[in-house]
Amino acid sequence: MYKRIVIKIGTKVIASPDRNLDKDIVKDLASQAAAVINNGSEVIMVTSGAIGAGLSLLNIKKRPRDISDLQATAAIGQNYLMRLYGEFFKKAGYLTGQILLTQEDFDDRTRFLNIRHTIDRLLRHKAVPIINENDTVATEEIRCGDNDRLSSLVADLSGADKLIILTDVDGLLDEDGSVIGYVDDITPRIAKLAVKSRCDLGTGGMSTKLEAARLAMRAGIECVIANGKERNVLTRMLIKGDRLGTIFKSGARRFIAKKRWIAYSSKPKGALFIDKGAKDAIFKNKSLLASGIVSVEGDFVACDVIKIIDDEKKEIARGIANYSSRELAEIKGLKTAKFKEALGREGPDEVVHKNNLVILENHSCPN
Repeated sequence: MYKRIVIKIGTKVIASPDRNLDKDIVKDLASQAAAVINNGSEVIMVTSGAIGAGLSLLNIKKRPRDISDLQATAAIGQNYLMRLYGEFFKKAGYLTGQILLTQEDFDDRTRFLNIRHTIDRLLRHKAVPIINENDTVATEEIRCGDNDRLSSLVADLSGADKLIILTDVDGLLDEDGSVIGYVDDITPRIAKLAVKSRCDLGTGGMSTKLEAARLAMRAGIECVIANGKERNVLTRMLIKGDRLGTIFKSGARRFIAKKRWIAYSSKPKGALFIDKGAKDAIFKNKSLLASGIVSVEGDFVACDVIKIIDDEKKEIARGIANYSSRELAEIKGLKTAKFKEALGREGPDEVVHKNNLVILENHSCPN
């Protein structure tokens, strides 16, 4: 039995053939999730469907292109969607708690940890967290695949041991159209099987789901992509133990939680270009010093996550900067003894401390 499970519900799963929100499907999924909780697991829901619900309520046939119209549609739909989840879970004996997130919540370490604490407290009170992208304020985030990625980020930060992504297909299909039952590594062949898609109601495709599965696997979380319209899909998988959809094997956690946050959850605000000597040093598990920095890109402040680019223009690492981009423009290439003269103050010897630096995958070097 899995202790904590994140269930992501795609827009097309809860849409009826006439493109309206299907209340019966929402009710059924809530009932199944409640049964899983009764069986001893904790459940966190990541749901799409706010924009689709809003389109239905407003009787709009096509997804708006204007961002303000899209955000207003999401605001109307989100309220209705939460009312349904609240009503159906209450009938099963559980309260719900709404959490709306944007990428900024994951970029800030304090906010990131606050999300985790809130989820933990909701679960302690036997309430079901219902999470969605905050489409009413986000702009860049209203794009293909956000809630697929969001579900994997939530699974990692909450310490889940299972991520289930429910969609409108039976799983990842091979070249002959048959479901691939088990994937232990997302190879180039597997990645090519994903087909990007877009519709007026939803914004995801198999490629975004594969990326979510990849993030989950890196965090040591088993992921399943399955058909949400399959009868009793949740109870069959999580109570009876049936194998449905495509199972993505959990990998060994390569990084501790903070370093996974640096590498995968936060979005870099800038980049540091370094010379070969600095590259060799960080590959030997040393900190990044200003003397090895060739140039600075972007506008960021101290404590932001930044990319580290080597002398071959390849991103090799990410880390938390101890200085702002303006300060680094003044001290790049300098020895630590020159910092006070350049900045008018003393500061840390390290631009990125080794404890806050992550060597990315595909680079065989220590961490």
